[in-house]
Amino acid sequence: METPENTDQQQPKNVEPFDARKANRRTFISSLTLLAGGAFAYWGWDQLYHAPKETAADATAGARAPLRKVLDMNGELAERVVSPDHLSKTYPKAMAAKKPRVNGKIGLNNKAIEDWKLTVYKSTSENISLTLEEIKKLPKTEFAFEFKCVEGWSQISHWGGVKFSDFIKHYNLTEQAAMAYVGLNTPDKKYYIGIDMPSALHPQTLLCYEVSGQPLPPEHGAPLRLIIPTKYGIKNLKQIGNIFFSNERPPDYWAELGYDYFSGL
Repeated sequence: METPENTDQQQPKNVEPFDARKANRRTFISSLTLLAGGAFAYWGWDQLYHAPKETAADATAGARAPLRKVLDMNGELAERVVSPDHLSKTYPKAMAAKKPRVNGKIGLNNKAIEDWKLTVYKSTSENISLTLEEIKKLPKTEFAFEFKCVEGWSQISHWGGVKFSDFIKHYNLTEQAAMAYVGLNTPDKKYYIGIDMPSALHPQTLLCYEVSGQPLPPEHGAPLRLIIPTKYGIKNLKQIGNIFFSNERPPDYWAELGYDYFSGL
């Protein structure tokens, strides 16, 4: 067996010898940084957890005040960046799900379908009461789009109904539509939402009475629901009972539980 004449030739070049003190110092700094980061994260969580909630007078009362500030900033940014006229992508009807997914039943009441009427509050002293037959006399619009839920799922589905903007024009609600928001709730008022007016008047926003070419079934919000492709599903109110207008943000069911009020896509 041959033995190298110069063992120094087998040593790796440019490799520093192990320095225990330097290694220990690096470990100490890393551990200290990790500990400080964890302490800061805990402090932030504790501050948020114990922060005061919004007052009952706020439309989104229920969320912690610092969290609501961040959510509102996100919503304001989205409103500035996204044009109110941008259109959600539509698809051929053949691509729509045969049985659209059912999600959420808050405020749904089968008994309310029997003698249902839509009440539109023009002011505190004047309102309009409409039957489904009257609403269906307006021009019909239908399309398939990708319905998106904040839970993370989405599905292409096909909906039909009356454009909210056509509804506003037909019933001479232009003065009310000049306000900042529209509020909607179920007949029992257990589920309620607020929508910024530009989104409500969006050309794809529907007062919807059909799904997959058929009348809305109870689980999808019969006889009339909101379909608004530029918002997550939490804003697509089922079984609309009342509509009103306001310059202040109307109460919103999920916003009160800490979700983004704008909820835009």
